[in-house]
Order: sequence, then structure tokens, then C-alpha cells
Amino acid sequence: MRSFLLFISIITVGIIFIMRLFYLQIYQENSSNLYEDNALRKVFDLPKRGFIYDRNGTLLVSNQSSYDVMIIPREVEPLDTLEFCKLLKITKKEFIKNYDKAKRYSPRLESVFLSHLSKEDYAVLQEKMRKFKGFYIQKRSLRNYNTNIGANVLGDIGEVNNRNIKNDPSYRMGDLIGKQGVEASYERILRGSKGIKFIQKDRFNRDIGPHKGGKFDIPPKQGKDITITIDANLQAYGELLMKNKRGGIIAIEPSTGEILAMVAAPTYNPSALVGRQRSKNFNKLLQDSIAKPLFNRSIQGVYEPGSPFKLMNALIALQENVITPKENVTCFAGYKYGNRFMKCHCNIGTKNNMIGGIQRSCNAYFATTYRKILDKTGNTSEGIDIWSKHAKSFGLGEFLNNDLFVGQKGRIPNRAYYKRIYPKTFYSTYTISNAIGQGEIATTPIQLANMAAAIANRGYFYTPHIIKKIKGDTLPDKFTTPKQTTIDRANFDPVIEGMLQVYEKGTASTLKIKDIDICGKTGTVENFVKIDSVRTQLTDHSIFLAFAPKENPKIAISVFVENGYWGSRFAGKIASLMIEKHIKGHTTRTDMEDWLLKHSLENEYAKPYSGKPFRINGYTTLQTIEEQEYLTLKKELSRINKIKK
Repeated sequence: MRSFLLFISIITVGIIFIMRLFYLQIYQENSSNLYEDNALRKVFDLPKRGFIYDRNGTLLVSNQSSYDVMIIPREVEPLDTLEFCKLLKITKKEFIKNYDKAKRYSPRLESVFLSHLSKEDYAVLQEKMRKFKGFYIQKRSLRNYNTNIGANVLGDIGEVNNRNIKNDPSYRMGDLIGKQGVEASYERILRGSKGIKFIQKDRFNRDIGPHKGGKFDIPPKQGKDITITIDANLQAYGELLMKNKRGGIIAIEPSTGEILAMVAAPTYNPSALVGRQRSKNFNKLLQDSIAKPLFNRSIQGVYEPGSPFKLMNALIALQENVITPKENVTCFAGYKYGNRFMKCHCNIGTKNNMIGGIQRSCNAYFATTYRKILDKTGNTSEGIDIWSKHAKSFGLGEFLNNDLFVGQKGRIPNRAYYKRIYPKTFYSTYTISNAIGQGEIATTPIQLANMAAAIANRGYFYTPHIIKKIKGDTLPDKFTTPKQTTIDRANFDPVIEGMLQVYEKGTASTLKIKDIDICGKTGTVENFVKIDSVRTQLTDHSIFLAFAPKENPKIAISVFVENGYWGSRFAGKIASLMIEKHIKGHTTRTDMEDWLLKHSLENEYAKPYSGKPFRINGYTTLQTIEEQEYLTLKKELSRINKIKK
């Protein structure tokens, strides 16, 4: 019996030892316990971010080597602080600040002590790192911008914050993440995945080599390359034309919804937000509360659309059968309602049908048309909801559900909106400003460009997007599936003909481009601001919407120029040149180019901050920029025109 019990005991102990050895050798080393083993030092191997190309294959963003000084606070031993600070080119105060920050994050986990060392600093420091226990150098990739354009498109990368880490624990303090633009929108695709090396330590906490010969090390996986829809040459040209102006340009390919250019002015060089100077430069840009270079006006700027919205009212009126294309409305140099008068540029007694109304931008025609839409059912509340539903089918007043990092919803009012102002009922004249694209309507440049694309396509559009191709992947269905508007195809023909006549005989007749049938609409929007608590009218905004050619359109565009006087003055010229540049690959209207490069609006932007109410009306108030800057811009224009498409 005793022999049997002894035998059982030996067998049991043997099984326990075998299970323990199995756990230690097999299970433990194949589990997350490797990450918790204090005898191992974990070194993360950071991946290279994917490259970014433009639609023509031009490399816009690549990588460059950088070096970070890493710290594990609990492993830091007494050191010559002054020598270390001298090598790092920092003060003792900065040393203490960085050390305390790392210790608060985690005494036992690695974090970045000092980022973005140059190759020269790295070479000097590497030889002496053995003297500073608890510190080591980690190589990483920073962005290398191969262009000086498209800052608001491309965005930038910066260190993660606590919120980023909380939302995605795979990030650690000191990691980099896309902060704006494409870098932020496609962060998960561009960033790749980290690798990790397990370094065995001895009982004196010294590194003795890779754990198990590197058996459990995981190599990094580089981020995927992406191709964006932007045409770098067209983007550069747009930024050049918007020099010394504020506003936005959005150009879209109607047949795909691909964004050809997304210009926000003023802009900045994307390389300014790379490396050790990133924080300083970012704060400088952020604190510019006047020019707001970090504010992407092309997708965040919210403006009244002005006369381009008359096209929408024409389409809705045709769909609701409240007017025919040939029906005339007599204009008496404007439209009178109650004791108010909405003036326009038509001569007294002018009879306009739909094409003429669009061509001459007649306020009387569109005020009449708008009232017919709202009063059709005899109930204005129902009418405003019908009107709103049609407009929203073009993507107005709604987020477009695109892949851009920021944006604004804009506003297309309905009965629920007006109920706060008119609780019981209201009449169509109460909201008559909507007839000419002012009042309570608010749109962004990208929404108007999308509206132009939907008109060009005769009733449908593709969600505007910035991604063209992801290496080894396919695009989401939402970018390749057309969205139908509520307007029948046949109703677009008279509106498009009216837009063509805007160029042939109307408000954009001086902007014609040879051999291209452009369909467009000018817009001039009143501009009010508060100066010393006084509501003051400043110089009007210049707006333009267009697509071309009339048949099989290749480009739809909207241009907003703040304080640009009237539609054809700045925005119309820019739109026409951008269209010709895209379709022909070069421009022939050098007269318009010269004018735009010579004329600045900086004096207009300085006026609201003078503290004195005023109104500007005259052409002669516009100042020209210095001749030296003009010649520089001409040189840049020549360089862009020589680039082979």
C-alpha cells in the first residue's frame, strides 16, 4: 500500500512538473505574458507610413529618417545632467519637465523623452548613450513633403494625446498620428502596424541579447500607399491664383465625384509642420485668428450661396410644375413686396423667361418663381418643406458623408426651422431672400461644387471624395454608387442652357474661353460684420459656380473669394482659368492671369479691424501688390505651365 502511494505521489509530482514546463515553454511564451515579463525589455519597431501620390502618379508625401531619445524612468541611474542636456541641446528645466512627463505616463514603460533628432545630433549622441542608463535611441520615420502645395489637403502628423490612446490602446505615448487632412482621414491605412523585439536582461538588468534568438519578435508592417484624387498641377495653379486672397476652390470630376482640387486660402507650406519646429510653427498658424491658415475654407467655410442658388429654385419650380421654361416674368429693375424692394440689374420692363432669368440673374424672375413653389398647395408651411426636400437631395444642408477630415453641414431651412420664428403661420414673402440664395440659406464651397456636378450629370452625383486608390484594396461602395436627386432629367436642359448663356451673353460674357462651352452662374453676396458692436456692411463676396464642357462634362467647380466685390470680378476669372487648365492642360487667357496676379485683397481684409464702419463700392479702391511679388508669381506660373500633364 505504501509503495502504491509513493508511486502515485511520484507520478503526480512528475505531471505537475511537466505541466509547469509546458506552461513556461509553450503557453507563456506564446501569450501576452511576454509583454509583462520584467526580465524582458520590449523595443517597439515603428513602421514606415504609406506614401501619398496624386492622381497622375506624382509622389507628394514620402518618409525621412528621424531619431527619438526614449526613456524608461525606473531604469534611469544617476547621470551627468549638464552633459546630457548639452548633447541634446536642451536646458536643465526642459530635462526635468520631460522626465516628469514620462514618469507620470509610466515609470516602467518606455516613452519619448526628446523627439526628432537630426542625423548629426544622432551621430554624436549614439557614441555616448552607454553612459546614460534608462535612455536609448529609437529610429522612426517622419513625413517628407515633396511639394509645397496642398497643406490643407495632405494634413500633417503629430504626437498622440491621451484621448487618442484611450480610443486606441495600440498607440503609446510618443507615437505619431494623422492630425489633419488625408493623414487623419486615412490614418489606419497609412500608419501600418508596429513590430516588437524582446530583449533578454540578466539579473543586473543588463541587455544580453534577443530573447530566444528573436523567435517571438514581430516585424513591423509598412502602411499602405494611397493615391488621392487631387491633380497636383491644378492644385498648385489654384493656390497661385488665390495668392493674397481668402476663400476656397473645389473642383470635382462629375463622372466620378473625385475632387480634382481643394484650395483653401491663405495656406502654408506643409513642411512647416515636420520635425522639432512643428509645435512652434503650429502654434503660430493656430494663433493667426485673422487669416486663419489652418481653417479649410473650401470645406469648412459657410457662406450664403447668392445667385448660384437661383439654379436650384429654377429646377424645383420645373419639377413642381409651377412655371414653364418659356413663361415670362416682367422685371421693373427688381421685385417689390410690401414696402420693400429687391433690386437687380435688369432694365425696367424686361421680360425674362427661365433662360433669360438665369442669363441676367433677374431677382424679379426668381422671387416670383420662389413664391410659386411655396404657395402651390395654398399652405406655405407645406411649400417650404417641399422646397427644402428638393434642395437637400443635392447634398445641400447635409453632411456629404465624404472622406474629408472636417466639414460643415450648412443650412437649408424647413418648416421646423421657421416655426421658432413664426410659430403659427408665415407667408412666402417672409422668406423671399431664399429666392436669391441669401436669407437663411448657408452652404460650403464643396456643397456648391457638388450641386454643379449634379446639374452637369442631369440629376445625379457621386459622393465627393479624396481617395482614388488604396494599394491592395478597393474603394467603399458609397464613392462608386450614384445618388439620385429628386429632379427629373428633362428639367435640367433649360437650366443648363441658361448657364451657357451666362457665358455667351450674360454676367460672365467677358470670361469666355475659346473652344470650351462653359456653363456657369455668377454670385454676389452681401457681407455684414460687427465692428464695435455696429452691424457694418463690407465689400461683397465674389462667388462663381460652373461646369464644362456642356456635353460630357469633365469638371465642376465652385469658387468663393471673400470681399471679392462681385461674381465675375475674382471668382469667375479663377473658375474659368481653372477649367481651361484642367481641360487643355494650359491657359490662353493671360490677360485674366495677369490681372489676378497683380491684384490683392489684403487691403480689404485689413479694413474690418480698423474699428471704423464703412462701405466700399468702387473698382479704384483695389490696391495692387508690389511689382517684385508680381514678378515672382509670374515666374511660378511659368513653371507650372511647363509641367507636362
